[in-house]
Formats: sequence, C-alpha cells, structure tokens
Amino acid sequence: MKRVFVLVTRHLSPVTFLLVTACRAIALATAGHLSLITSVIAADPPITEQELVRRTQELYDSIVSGNQTPWKKYFADDCTFSDEKGRTLDKTKLVADITPLPKGYSGAIKIENVISRIIGDTAILSYDANETETIFGQNLRARYHVTDTWLRRKVEWSDRDERHGRQSRKGTRSSDAGAAEIQWQIIASQAHRYYEDPAIGKADGKKFPDFVGSYELAPGQTRSVSVEGENLITERNGKKQQLFPETSEIFFRKGIEGRILFHYDANGKADALIDRRNNEDVIWKKTK
Repeated sequence: MKRVFVLVTRHLSPVTFLLVTACRAIALATAGHLSLITSVIAADPPITEQELVRRTQELYDSIVSGNQTPWKKYFADDCTFSDEKGRTLDKTKLVADITPLPKGYSGAIKIENVISRIIGDTAILSYDANETETIFGQNLRARYHVTDTWLRRKVEWSDRDERHGRQSRKGTRSSDAGAAEIQWQIIASQAHRYYEDPAIGKADGKKFPDFVGSYELAPGQTRSVSVEGENLITERNGKKQQLFPETSEIFFRKGIEGRILFHYDANGKADALIDRRNNEDVIWKKTK
C-alpha cells in the first residue's frame, strides 16, 4: 500500500502532493481513533440477567457489614432511590445510609422471582427481596418488591477514582485519571413492602353484642355488623367479611390493609364504626 502511494504521488504537483499527504494523515489518525473507541466498547460485554442478579445480590450481602463499596460502584452519581419508607435519596444520602447492623442484630436479604428486560443500553430488573432478621434471638421476616433501572453509558475515570479511591501500586492516583470507560450502573431504584396481615390476637366476645347493628356512611351507603358463632362479621352490598381481632377492640380483614375499630359514646355504648386507612379514619355512624 505504501509503494502504491509513493508511485501515485510522484507525478503530482507540490501543492496537490501536500493536500493528498495531509488527507492521508487525517484518515490514518481517524481510523486509529475509531479503532481505539471500538476496542473500549468491545471490552464491555453485554449485560445478562444472571450478571444483574449477581451484582444486586452483592449489594444486599454488603448491608450486614455496612460495606458501602458496591453501592458506590453500582449506583450512578446522578441516581435516585425511593425506598419502602417513602424516602427519596440521592447517591450521597443512599451510601451514607449503608451502615453495619447494631450489636445483637443479624440477617440476610435474598433475591427471588426475578423479571428482567434488557434492551440496548437499558436494563430493568424487577424482583422480590425476602428479608430475614434476628434481633437478640427473635426472628422477623419481611418481603419487598424492588425495580432497578440500569443504564449503560460512559463513566469518567476521575469520577470512579473519587468513588473507589483507585490508586496505583505506588499509592498515588493512577495516571489514566480523566479517561473514560463504559459501565452499567443503576440510575433509578424503587422499593415497596408487601402488606402482611398482623398476628391474630384474642377477642373479647362479651363486647360483640354491642357492636352488632347497622352503620351508615351516607344516605344509601350502609354496612352491618353481626355475630356468627364466635366470629364477628361485617357485610356491605351482600359481601361478608370476617373481622379478625388484632387486640380485643382492634380488628382487621385478611388481605386488606387497614383496621376496624368501634367508637363509644359517653355511656360506653358503641355508636360508630371506624374504618382506619393509612392513619386516616372513615366514620360510619350507628343507626340501629
């Protein structure tokens, strides 16, 4: 190729020769640059569901010890994280929230029921996070559902050095600071906790007769309370539901978030049914 170039340019005028030489130099430089970019991108393998699960499990495994490194690594600097408590955190607050469990506490979170969608440079991982926790010998369980959005994009080495404290063997920062690489990181994460019925307590059956009656929310909107055997039953529009006791005076319906309570008048008689939802009350007044 070099010999052909020399033979062709030998018959060109000086000005044309300079132009051709300059174009050839630009072409070679561009080809080399594209080759470098291609090699960088090719070095980053396509993400798989298996790899997403591995990274996510690594995040949860680090919680017990309070190891913040995976959280710094896998969450993007501009991420948003919404947890089951209703908090929305940026990366700084999220990482600061990862601290070791207190003395006497232990536990683990395992990922199950995974669903993934991987399209181009975007990956979505949706899964259940099943938590077991032991507090001074007492065992607790909780179930969460989490959806993470991963994004594949260029990350500056300088940013990564700040997050990971990346250093050379001599203890100084690596000379390639300021370069870039392609990484998969979580850009958004949202979690919620599954509703779980409380433990069934013991009811005071002697109070049931006072709860029996008809209750009205508005004209034409009524519900009744009755006793069937040893069970307290509420009925609305022909649909019956058993009221299970959480305490002697606080009841719940299985699979339904909220509580049913009864209000007493000055004489100690039930005069209203309270449908408590999310700490807010809907009052049904007793009519008979």
